[in-house]
Amino acid sequence: MLPFLARRLIVAVLVALAVSMVAFGLMFVAGDPAVVLAGQAGRAQDVEMIRHAYGLDRPLPVQFLDWIGRALTGNFGTSLYFNLPVATIIGERLPVTLMLGSAAFLLAMLVSVPLGIAASLKPGGLLDRAALLLAVLGQAIPSFWLGLILIVVFGVWWGLVPISGTESWQGYILPVIVLSYYAMPALMRLTRAGMIEVLGADYIRTARAKGLARLRILMVHALRNAVLPLVSLAAVQFGMMLSGSIVIESVFAINGLGRLAWESLLRSDLPVVQAIILILSLIYVTLTTAADLVNAWLDPRLRSA
Repeated sequence: MLPFLARRLIVAVLVALAVSMVAFGLMFVAGDPAVVLAGQAGRAQDVEMIRHAYGLDRPLPVQFLDWIGRALTGNFGTSLYFNLPVATIIGERLPVTLMLGSAAFLLAMLVSVPLGIAASLKPGGLLDRAALLLAVLGQAIPSFWLGLILIVVFGVWWGLVPISGTESWQGYILPVIVLSYYAMPALMRLTRAGMIEVLGADYIRTARAKGLARLRILMVHALRNAVLPLVSLAAVQFGMMLSGSIVIESVFAINGLGRLAWESLLRSDLPVVQAIILILSLIYVTLTTAADLVNAWLDPRLRSA
């Protein structure tokens, strides 16, 4: 297990390094950062002053090492719009996004996995068709449109829940439902397909022939093998919920990291955008690495791959 763990950690570090280079390079996507910061009315001497003040006149490798060194200590610089430390701004917004993504992920798993298992027990049956219809609708309906519909019905017409903000726990209900519904189809379909394949295996027929209880066969013998690809997908979906919450947070006026990223892009607040990209990417790398380790623990054959 230790050699596998070492290989995965090396890969994770290399991916994190590549992501940090991409995040750093974002500063130069819009052109010369000094010109961008000076604005359209900026004079040549203003541009030179900004370039020297921010260290943009130094070689790129030196700028990158300086930026990544400060980022590793939690210093992401100062926001150009708020004139506050970027770490302070992100520290206020990140818990909201983590709460939203975690609740949506938990709801998606609690609904999609049992539904996928139930659908696999009788392929082609009424429950299986209903589950597949739910999956198709989940893939076909845009999340922002579903969010607007829920706001109109449950917030405006019936007044059951707040339609914006997260001042109370009720404010999380609609955004969590919308964000989780986006992830349910893939999780349900993979659980269903994995269970159908495993339930047809020889060792499952042997377990049935021995007279083992049906629930024990499903939960102990079948689900352990069927869940392997689901672990990787679940990690990816959780990462997408955190990084892809821009639309949901904008629709429900939630002051989370996704909305901050969108607003910072519009304001050309590049230090904030750089930090958000780096943080979300590192969370994504951590989740996928953890999923690989869990899969290797569940299936020892993967440790030699």
